[in-house]
Amino acid sequence: MDTLSYKTVSANAGTVTKEWVVIDATDQILGRLASRVALVLRGKNKPSYTPHVDCGDNVIIINADKVRLTGKKLTDRVYVRHTGYPGGQRFTTPKELLASKPTAVVEHAVRGMLPRTRLGDKIFGNLYVYAGSEHPHEAQKPKTITLNEL
Repeated sequence: MDTLSYKTVSANAGTVTKEWVVIDATDQILGRLASRVALVLRGKNKPSYTPHVDCGDNVIIINADKVRLTGKKLTDRVYVRHTGYPGGQRFTTPKELLASKPTAVVEHAVRGMLPRTRLGDKIFGNLYVYAGSEHPHEAQKPKTITLNEL
């Protein structure tokens, strides 16, 4: 006898519906933008969210070079990387990174909010960041959303 009036439905790769969304990063605060984008990438804004499945949407971020950092984070925050050679530790600030590679600041912030697993790597592949207002994904018919709609 079935006593439950509902069943827990787990999504899988065949039943997931993935959409394309565009988010404009103009004058958005970096951390707030990154946390909302990570939420959409994982699919946590959908009722069919399943933790072990890539059920999030494909996200296109435009105007990534116009993102805002509050306070003195533009000059005081330091990104650290290592070349792999002895003495190869390198430091850079968001100001320098925005000047040389404008999309890297947004990508770094979103990547830090995703899981550090194989699934996290796959989900990060669904993120497309562009410095200008143009993107080559018009054929996918993406819908434009604002951060307040999430």
